[in-house]
Amino acid sequence: MQKKSILFILPDLNAGGAERIVTTIANHLPREFFSPSILLLRKEGFYLDFLKEDIEIIDIKTPRIRNSLKPILQQIRKRKPDIVFSGFGEVNAYLSLFIKLFPKIKFIARETNIVSQHVTRREIRFFYKFYNNYHKIICQSDDMMLDLIHHFNIKKDKLIKINNPVDFNFIEEKLENSTKPESYKEGYKNVAAVGNLSSRKGFDNLLKVFENLKDKNILLHVLGDGKDKDLLREMKGNLGLKNVIFHGVQKNPYPFLKFSDLFILSSRYEGFPNVLLEAGACGTYSLANNCKGGINEIIQPKINGEISDIENHAEFAKKILEILDENHNKDLINNSIKSRFSKEMILEKYFEVFNRI
Repeated sequence: MQKKSILFILPDLNAGGAERIVTTIANHLPREFFSPSILLLRKEGFYLDFLKEDIEIIDIKTPRIRNSLKPILQQIRKRKPDIVFSGFGEVNAYLSLFIKLFPKIKFIARETNIVSQHVTRREIRFFYKFYNNYHKIICQSDDMMLDLIHHFNIKKDKLIKINNPVDFNFIEEKLENSTKPESYKEGYKNVAAVGNLSSRKGFDNLLKVFENLKDKNILLHVLGDGKDKDLLREMKGNLGLKNVIFHGVQKNPYPFLKFSDLFILSSRYEGFPNVLLEAGACGTYSLANNCKGGINEIIQPKINGEISDIENHAEFAKKILEILDENHNKDLINNSIKSRFSKEMILEKYFEVFNRI
């Protein structure tokens, strides 16, 4: 079998779901069958340090996605890879129009979100008219597949569902010799939430939930950064929430997850949330907002977590109290994730797509 060259495309390798998945796939592709390279709009990001040395990085030094199309097409024409794997929604959309210029190359898109909810700009939505040009489109959840079919008329035979993988070895390495974070006070229940500080992640609702828990010995630890950082900090002050701590981005978030009594996913919508998987991999029980994006494919009720409506702030707060009053089996939670989403199981599905396309 002739070795296939695969060109992965991402804006950068900063900490995020798409970046983590592409890094994991590229690192673990069997080198006797595949030769991976990664094209970045800008060579920066947390995951650069985790890439294997034999993976070529192509830096087109283009800070804005809308200006990246020409240099991306030039690199595809120059390198003539067997497979182009685009892993970021906006780039996927722009690229779809030009796929037919390269009849010998197979194009795969990995969709990252519920498109009808995430993509609001008309000029980007226009390009989804050409999304059927892709040879295969990888979706992470049933919600994502149905959204593409019903809102963008994508052909069913173009779509493949592959859930996100969890790299248990990576997490265990990060947790080796880990201790409870200093901010996790004794005598308090510690709750973690992780994500970009933007409207999509619903931290505004989470703060309103914690307004109902001000008199309880519960600390909320929020990990992440984003455009709504100042707005959320101001909201915290206005609500008088002394029990909420903003930690910013953490290079190693896993001790925060492992030593939490509960993980909360407050998102308004998701693609297929890695952090929910990783919380379970750390043995931590989760409470997730009832939103689209594969939440019901991850949560096994009363085993690794529960689902509730965060818009009902008082009821969600009540659910938090109920869960924190219970005992949960960390091994059972861990196995719930490992048995369905382990890196080995999921990567095998990617390799199968790359072989068959």
